[in-house]
Amino acid sequence: MKPTAGTRYKIQGRRKAWLLACTLYLVPCTCLSVNVDESPVLRLFVDEMASKYEFDRDELVGWLSQTEIREDIIDAINRPKENLPWYEYRKLFVNDDRARKGLEFWKANAEALFRAESDFGVPPEIVTSIIGVETRYGRQGGRYRILDALVTLTLRFPERSDFFRNELSEFLLLARELGVSPLSLKGSYAGAMGAPQFISSSYRRFAVDFDGDRRRNLIGSIDDAIGSVANFLKQHGWRHGEPIVGDVKLSGSMYAWLENNGSEPRISLRYLSRYGIVPAKPMDDRQLAALITLDGEDGPMHRLGYNNFYVITHYNRSKNYSMAVVELSEIIHRLYYGQ
Repeated sequence: MKPTAGTRYKIQGRRKAWLLACTLYLVPCTCLSVNVDESPVLRLFVDEMASKYEFDRDELVGWLSQTEIREDIIDAINRPKENLPWYEYRKLFVNDDRARKGLEFWKANAEALFRAESDFGVPPEIVTSIIGVETRYGRQGGRYRILDALVTLTLRFPERSDFFRNELSEFLLLARELGVSPLSLKGSYAGAMGAPQFISSSYRRFAVDFDGDRRRNLIGSIDDAIGSVANFLKQHGWRHGEPIVGDVKLSGSMYAWLENNGSEPRISLRYLSRYGIVPAKPMDDRQLAALITLDGEDGPMHRLGYNNFYVITHYNRSKNYSMAVVELSEIIHRLYYGQ
């Protein structure tokens, strides 16, 4: 039977897609094997881990020798999504698809989410939104070996090499505590893991056993992920029932010097009003706030950020990130309660 024009078109399309897939598959990742003996940084690291934490030297060298320096990790960390203007960043996370999946996540995990609110004071929509922004509700935990990521960033990212060297130490300690090979765990390009994307130091400090199995498992337990996110926010100062962000009325031009003053709420609303910064709804003028400025498509956008907004920035320092979490949570809340 002779194929129709439409069939020929589909076959050609499939052939092109197959050829493209083959081409992409054949493009090698730019990776370099690690030689511990030739790296003074890693030699010193091995000495410290062996003497301070009683790791076996040969085992440490064996793990590190199996890691790779990955250029795609360096590329990724130099181009974080958080550097996008707000109006572009928002589209990635505050959209109908992620909100619908957030509603599904809440319904499927309602017991754990409400229990987390009872224990830690953090609303279900905030925990849901963070997990949604981080990993699409646990669907995208990361594709990089964490050991590769942390070794790469320790050796090839001088701006924060000390930070990632510490995370490398924390990761090896965490793997030992979990009883797993450090070569087996995957996560983000920055070494974060699990549904909530905790870095190793946060995992060790803030992860909780929330499903009662006596393990803190952020890789395989959604209950543990939910409880751990709520605990993280609580430990960083979350206040139950307090506002997160609010609309603002601006007048004059004296507010301009506060536009880049950070997200920490250090100035009272009473004082802010002297500079033409007034909440759209009446608030206690003793309340501390920060003027949050975002890049809108048509110019700067402004909101007032309160303590709980600042708490979310401990999860990710970007105000774009925190605002995306807040706005997505508001939509999910409305969907859940049918508003």
